[in-house]
Amino acid sequence: MQELIKKLQDEIAALENEFRVELPREILKARAHGDLKENAEYHAAKERQGMVNARLNQLNARLRELSMIDMSKIPHDRVGLGSTVVVLDLDKDEKIRYKLVTSEDVDAKNGMISTTSPIGRGLLGKNVGDTVKIQIPGGAREMEIVELITIHQQAGAK
Repeated sequence: MQELIKKLQDEIAALENEFRVELPREILKARAHGDLKENAEYHAAKERQGMVNARLNQLNARLRELSMIDMSKIPHDRVGLGSTVVVLDLDKDEKIRYKLVTSEDVDAKNGMISTTSPIGRGLLGKNVGDTVKIQIPGGAREMEIVELITIHQQAGAK
């Protein structure tokens, strides 16, 4: 969770620098070229300024949301945000490792899935030994949870 917050803060800092320093400089330089109606540099800088401002608002809102996550409400003994879960896909007889993350950290190729994805939602609140049937775009899959490491256990191991 701290890594995600740091990543958001770094992006915010870079965008704020662009918004407050670089873009005003570009706009001033473009204004010096004369007529603003036909000044492509000016219009491009103003458009970029609008996009950067929108992204800053989005990132700041997400940072506020993350700061409101109450770690004490994430289960210590069941699947929750930050949990690493090993499941046995009963249909394929294959073990798969997932880590439940926020939408910003999703990397399906590396097993990092969102808590809002079909598999993530199906695993939330479950424990080792539970069998879940999850409807995914390719059809229903039945999985048994064989291993669970919660975010609290991971934090304690560091």
